[in-house]
Amino acid sequence: MSSDAHRPGQSASSLEDIRAARLQKVEELKQVGQDPFAYRWDVTHHTADLQEKYADLEAGDEVDIEVSLAGRILARRVFGKLAFFSLQDETGTIQLYLEKATIQAAMAATDDQAFTHLKQLTDVGDILGVRGTIKRTEKGELSVKVQTYAVLTKALLPLPDKWHGLTDVAKRYRQRYVDLIVNPTVRDTFRKRALVTSGIRRYLEDRGFLEIETPVLQTEAGGAEARPFTTYHNTLEMDLYLRIATELHLKRLVVGGFERVFEIGRIFRNEGVSTRHNPEFTSVEFYQAYADYHDFMDLTEDLVTTLAQDILGTLTITYQGQTIDLTPPWKRVTMHDLVQEHTGLDFHQFTRLADAQAAVKDLHLHGLEDCDSIGKLLNEVFEQTIEATLIQPTFLIDHPVEISPLSKPHRSKPGVVERFELFVAGRETANGFSELTDPIDQRHRFELQAARKAAGDLEATGVDEDFLTALEHGMPPTCGEGIGIDRLVMLLTDSPSIRDVIAFPLLKPEREEE
Repeated sequence: MSSDAHRPGQSASSLEDIRAARLQKVEELKQVGQDPFAYRWDVTHHTADLQEKYADLEAGDEVDIEVSLAGRILARRVFGKLAFFSLQDETGTIQLYLEKATIQAAMAATDDQAFTHLKQLTDVGDILGVRGTIKRTEKGELSVKVQTYAVLTKALLPLPDKWHGLTDVAKRYRQRYVDLIVNPTVRDTFRKRALVTSGIRRYLEDRGFLEIETPVLQTEAGGAEARPFTTYHNTLEMDLYLRIATELHLKRLVVGGFERVFEIGRIFRNEGVSTRHNPEFTSVEFYQAYADYHDFMDLTEDLVTTLAQDILGTLTITYQGQTIDLTPPWKRVTMHDLVQEHTGLDFHQFTRLADAQAAVKDLHLHGLEDCDSIGKLLNEVFEQTIEATLIQPTFLIDHPVEISPLSKPHRSKPGVVERFELFVAGRETANGFSELTDPIDQRHRFELQAARKAAGDLEATGVDEDFLTALEHGMPPTCGEGIGIDRLVMLLTDSPSIRDVIAFPLLKPEREEE
């Protein structure tokens, strides 16, 4: 690698010296007739295509076909009349075989010292365009034997030293562009993320779902229990919220006659940051009239396994050292049964909150004093004792009504709703339910939420009168679901943190972080 490669801990003055030296090279490139910040380059091939097409080319053989590539210099080895560069484009890398006699002969009319200028005025990090033929060296390295070249962009700052890489996690997130340059696995993660998103859209559209965009700015944040971000509209002179879900507007569309709708979009929640939580994330929500939560559990199994098979080619994946089998059917178990299985406590027997609170004392859990109902207590016991153990895909079903303000009551079990959450690798990945279509019941639940909000609960929502008006016009039986795309990508790319799958996660200002 070039001697000016940036090493961890390198001083600001050293970087300034490198930058000054490269600025001098910018001027020298101009003097020899090269534009160090070019306008375009005709690309005929990518490195991965060449590596695949000429995989069987024997050592020492050449192919007399002209190719034109462009990419970033990742490494330089320079000798007297010969140099070897490593060139990286979006698809991979290839070696450049740079021979003085060949380059001088091809570029004599425009630059009689082209090879010398190539050696002296380029650095690791520069973006280079080359034309030449294909050659496999005697040592077996597939190469482009360069005839002509052009510096397309002169990089003024160095890349990290190849032996140390970009190891500072915060800097990797903050300077994602450098992270992408030097870490091929990171590029692969975001390539797979794009495939997940396009795969979800294609899957739903193939089944008759229509994607319709809904507002990000809302007068009443709803569709989830979450603390919203607030903003202010100057012209309308009103406070607004960034959406915490797309649910209530998508259900308005179902009221309006669309039987299958979805939206892939950004969601904003003013909450804590962790390896699985980011204040800005991406979800897909989809709604189908005349379906219930059994239908959507089947759909979710098929959707996720289709994505895994199409993108990874297997249903057996590894996540952080744990083997996960996505082969259907997935386990379906009620929250009550799972808690009883793990703790021995049968929450069906409790009719008084005080009795339930006394029964869970021996579990030595925290934060239970905030639970003002048996249903919330049951959910806390699940989250603190069981959630992290659900490694294999599991549908947790039939949640307490107290934690499910938008779900339809279970048709045969009192006190619970027809809801499911998908857990894989110890975290929730999807949430769906038979939608509450009774406007009287919905108003009652909204009012309970509003009372909690008035009492200081920052995650509780108010009464959305317009949504209630929509329900009173009649909503067909409907099932809805939300899937966290970030968490699904984490699973399919073996990424330990949600920040690893968000290209530009929100970070504190660098000075404050230090």
